Amino acid sequence: MTGKIHSVFSGGTVDGPGIRFVVFMQGCPLRCKYCHNPDSWLLSDGEERTVSDLTREIIRYRSYYGEKGGLTVSGGEPLLQIDFVTELLKSVKNYGINTAIDTSGFTFNPSDSESVKKHEQLDKFVDLYLLDIKHIDRNEHKSLTGVYNDNTLAYAKWLSDRGKRIWIRHVLVPGYTDNDESLEKLADFIKTINVEKVEVLPYHTMGEVKYQKLGYEYPLKGVEPPTKERVLNAKKILGVLK
Repeated sequence: MTGKIHSVFSGGTVDGPGIRFVVFMQGCPLRCKYCHNPDSWLLSDGEERTVSDLTREIIRYRSYYGEKGGLTVSGGEPLLQIDFVTELLKSVKNYGINTAIDTSGFTFNPSDSESVKKHEQLDKFVDLYLLDIKHIDRNEHKSLTGVYNDNTLAYAKWLSDRGKRIWIRHVLVPGYTDNDESLEKLADFIKTINVEKVEVLPYHTMGEVKYQKLGYEYPLKGVEPPTKERVLNAKKILGVLK
């Protein structure tokens, strides 16, 4: 089986516990205004690689990331290629490697039996989910990403009901995701599910140069990263800091 790969990175330290080998999958149905990898959007781009080829590369670094680290599959949106990702995780699990998925949850459709079946199959090989909740408000989520958050929130509850390890990730963007009311609503939602950890990720402008190279207009031109005070405020509201 082959999949479209954007890139790989053998020394990830912000993609789950420990040191991670990160596979960035190609393709994403979302168009987040703060996305720093617009070159990962189109599924037609990227490098085609096989499960066995990637597995061989991943296990070469097994001693490097040890027991605490492992493999994280990110994107783009990795579950846009869910069949490939399932086979990849199944393959590396044969070597006792810890696995994580960094996802928006958008591909999960609770009313579609085929979608649920595919995610059930994937779930057999996932140790940790890094679930990105872009915005708790449905309409604001649509404005920010181009899609509604129904599937994301449904996926969070579905994973929680299955007793899975979940880390919630929230990108803090001034003027978009950092107002106290929205943060408090997100905190209330998080309290309804079993979450191991919440991560507040401050918005940065490092992706702007990629938009220029691709000839795209940068949606958040002029928006500065959040101040330390606003990051601290978000962490307090979301329970990162007690």
